[in-house]
Formats: sequence, structure tokens, C-alpha cells
Amino acid sequence: MAGLPAVRTYSAGSRSRARSRSILAVLLLAVGIAATACGSGGGGPSQCAPPGIAAASAAPTNLATGTGAGVDRYTTDGVVPLNAVDTSKLGLSTPGKLSVGTISDAPPSICVNAAGVYTGFDNELLRAIGAKLGLQVEFSGTEFAPLLSQVAGGRFDVGSSNITTTDERRRLVGFTNGYDFGYFSLVLPNGSAIKGFSDLNRGTRIAVVQGTVQDDYVVNQLHLDPVKFPDYNTAYANLKSGQVDAWVAPSVQAQGLVKPGDGTSVAQNTFSLDNFVGYAVRKNNQPLIDALNSGLDAVIADGTYARLYADWVPRQLPPGWKPGSKAAPVPQLPDFAAIAAQHKPDDTAQQAPKSTLRQLKDTFLDWSLYRKAFPDLFKTGLPNTLVLALVSGALGTVLGMLLAVAGISRTRWLRWPARVYTDIFRGLPAVVIILVIGLGVGPVVRDITGNNPYWLGAIALALLASAYIGEIFRSGIQSVEPGQLEAARAIGFGYRQAMTLVVIPQGVRRVLPALMNQFIALIKDSSLIYFLGLLASQRELFAVGRDLNAQTGNLSPLVAAGLVYLLLTIPLTHLVNYIDRRMRTGPDRPIDPVEQAVITEGR
Repeated sequence: MAGLPAVRTYSAGSRSRARSRSILAVLLLAVGIAATACGSGGGGPSQCAPPGIAAASAAPTNLATGTGAGVDRYTTDGVVPLNAVDTSKLGLSTPGKLSVGTISDAPPSICVNAAGVYTGFDNELLRAIGAKLGLQVEFSGTEFAPLLSQVAGGRFDVGSSNITTTDERRRLVGFTNGYDFGYFSLVLPNGSAIKGFSDLNRGTRIAVVQGTVQDDYVVNQLHLDPVKFPDYNTAYANLKSGQVDAWVAPSVQAQGLVKPGDGTSVAQNTFSLDNFVGYAVRKNNQPLIDALNSGLDAVIADGTYARLYADWVPRQLPPGWKPGSKAAPVPQLPDFAAIAAQHKPDDTAQQAPKSTLRQLKDTFLDWSLYRKAFPDLFKTGLPNTLVLALVSGALGTVLGMLLAVAGISRTRWLRWPARVYTDIFRGLPAVVIILVIGLGVGPVVRDITGNNPYWLGAIALALLASAYIGEIFRSGIQSVEPGQLEAARAIGFGYRQAMTLVVIPQGVRRVLPALMNQFIALIKDSSLIYFLGLLASQRELFAVGRDLNAQTGNLSPLVAAGLVYLLLTIPLTHLVNYIDRRMRTGPDRPIDPVEQAVITEGR
């Protein structure tokens, strides 16, 4: 018996040390964030800003051999007069408002600026076209991969994402006349044995962004298997780090991302005039296509197109191509070739390639970008992440408890549906569930949601979480000793009363850590809602970090977003451990030696 007080003292000390470690971890993380916030500001120029005429470039001379202009089969001969367009017959999801799906990571064509506004050449041009038509333009961010399907399904009226038109894409959606052309570039590490597209082979690791025309080109024309990435910045980061051998990218994004000292360069370019860049529209909505074509010709005629083009993407047009219909005037653009020659950098002044450590530091540990990222992360990303996680967590917990009770029911008509539901929702990838709910149910409940998928995304997360939470509850309930139920029945409780008041509370207490792990997973899964298309004000933590990554071409904002995730998850983990200990042992007080022995043995 003399040893028992020592056991009790050790237990209290261990609890105290555990709490101290938890507090210390949070304080260290907070100090780290404060230190970054006090670091030097700046972060360099934003890539999501008009580079201006000084960034002019001439038409590339290093075109791949065999590149053909093709036959333009799609540009219209003329357009409907602008004053003849009836905006009430354009088939818009909301009358008077043009709902546009766009992406945020391809500056200067499409991006989100520091003020959280979707901008870039493509989007600013569409705003100008909307103004000509008297339409309000509302942009929502999404991923490129589902964008055309979202346009085809009516989630968006228009897709604006520097979309190169191809015959395969035309089978899914319709396109306007071209407003840009489809150069794309082969980016290589300096000193690479690869010199052009013809040198690529099956042993080459070729980076592309999934679903883009560059992906299609590598697969269907070069007959090679590329390494696919979700966005341009990630693909380029992998090229710089040596994880891939080459990157096939849109020329605008390649020119914007390749910087002196990166150790990379554009080796070759290619393009085809019959695959121009246009806005995507639902295939059977010809009135809207005609209206956008009319607006495009109008902004070309009044000089707006030339102004935006010179500000955002000042590069020489390829011979034989012009934007708009065949009847549209040729835009009066500056002599980009002459301007580019005046600003051509001196080859002798090129920076030496950065060391590997310097590349890693500049890519992930740019303190000024941490300082720039945290205000947006806390103002926009954190509230949306918490709202999505709390709403989906609450709904998922209620539905999960119902599934758990049904899963252990004596009635097979309750038990089997619960098992089937659990197997389906645990077996499908989270992205598939989110897209099915958002794009499948969304059009049905459009009048209720206002075509805004934010809450549908929360419901999709809840359905996904409920399958896991139901299994957690079921395992907890079934772990309670059968004697507990028998004792409750023996003192007069009915089966339902015994389960509700005796068995289920004990089972829930036992699985609290597992429930908190599921809630932490929900916090991270909230980033998948971006696939459905969100307004700039609805972006969660990861989306905010990624948009800042696109503005700067640096991965430090994503690391900053990760630190905020840690600020959420680490305290939650230690909180549930603390609650679990309190529920098992009660408040900090001297514990009866027999009780302490039982607790220790139970663990």
C-alpha cells in the first residue's frame, strides 16, 4: 500500500506535463506565426497584375517543325448587331447576371488578385463584353478539370479559363469566336539533353496540367504518358526541383513563371490557328454564344480589346490570326516585336542558377509572403473552413448516430440499408461524392440554393462523414459489455431506454478520440468544396493559400495555410484527450487507490 500514493502522484504529474506540452506547442506555433508577421514585407510583384507594355514579347521563332496553321472552320463570318441582342432570351441561370466559372492559378490570363477579385486578361475582357450587353458578370472559382462539365450541366453560364477549343471539347460545349490564340511551350532545365518536342520519348517525365490541351497534345499527338498535376505552379515547382524532365505549358503561363535564376528556359513553342482560345457556353445555348460574339466584336471595334491585351498579355499575334469574327476589325496593337527588342535583357546579366537549398528556401520559406498570406487566411479562409467543418460535422454526427443505431438494429430493414449506405459512402472518393451532390443535385435545387453550391458542399461532406462516424459509433456501442444492457433491463428499463440512457452514452465516451480525428479530417476535406465553384468570399484555407501561390508563383502561402490548419487541429487533439481523461478520472483530485488501479488496468 505504501506504493499507491506514488502511483497517484505520477498520474497527476503526467496529466500536468501533458497539458504543459500542449500549451507549449500552441505557444511555439503562435510565436512562429508572429515572427513571420513581423518579417520583411513585400513579397515581390504580384503575377496577378497587368505586366504592362514593358513586358512585350515578339512572336516566337523557335516553333516546332511541322506546325500547321490548320483550317479555321469555326470563326463566324459576322455577328448579330449589338442593339439586336435580347438579353431576356439568353438562357441565363439568373436573369441579367452572367454566371462565370473560372480558375485562379494561371496568371496573367486568369487569377485572383490581392483584393480577392477574379481578374486577368480573360476575365477583364469578359467583364467588358458583359458591360456591352448590359449584364452583371459574377465569377466563381473552380478547378479546370470539371469546368466544362459544369458549363454543360448549367452550373455556370460561361467558362472563362483560357480554354483552347478542340473538336473533342466541342462535343461537350459550345464556344464563342476566339479572343486569344493557343501557343504552348516546352519548358526545360538549362543544359537538358532534350532540345525540342521531337526529343520527348517514353522515358521522359513530362509535366502537364490535367485536362488541358497540353495534356491532350502529349497523350494524343505525341502518344506519351505525361505526369499530371492539378495546377501550373505545382507542375513548374516539380520541374525546378528535378522531379520531372520537361513541362508542356501555355506560353503565357510559361513566360510568367520562368524567372532568371530558376535554371529553366522555354526551348520550343507550337500552335495551331484552328484551335483558338474561346469562352465555353452550354452547347444548345446559341443565343448566348451569339450575344458574346457580338460583345467581343464591339470591344475590339472600340479599342477596349487592344488596351486590355497590351496591359495583360502584350505579345505579338501570329501571322494570319485575329480575334473576333471574320468581319471584326484588326485590333490596333503596339509593335510588340520592336518593344520586346528594346527591352531584351543582356545575356551577360543573367543570374546564375540558384543552389538547391536556396531554391527550397525561396519556394517554401519566403517570410514576406507568410506575412502577406496570414491576413487573408484568417479573414476569409479560416471562417469558411470552420463553417463548413462545423455544419458538416454536426449533420454528419446526427446522421452517423442514426446509421449506428440502424446498423445494430434487430430489424434487417433498418440494418441492411445502413450497411449499404456505409459501404458506398466509405468506398467512394470524397471528390466523387462532392461532385455528384454539387453537380447532380445542384440543378434540381437551384431555386432553393440560388445556384450557389456552398451549402451543397457542406451537405456532401456531411454525407461522407456520416458513413465513418456511424461506424465509429457502432464500434463504441458494441464495445460496451453486454452486462450493462442486462443490468439496465433487470432494474426495469425497456430495451430502447437501456440503450439510450446506459449503453450509448458509454459507447460515445469511448470513441471521443476517434470522433475528433474524423472532425479533423473534415476540416481538411473542406478544401475539396472548391471543385464545385465558389465566390472569392467563400474560399476556405487551402483555396486562399493556393490563390496567393498563383499570384506569387511561390509555395510559401500554401505552407502558411498548413500552419493555420495546425493551429486548428493540434489544440483540438489535445482538447479531446483532456476531455477523455476528465470523463475517465474526474477533476484533478486525489483518486481512490482502487479506482486508480481499475483505470490503469482498463487502459
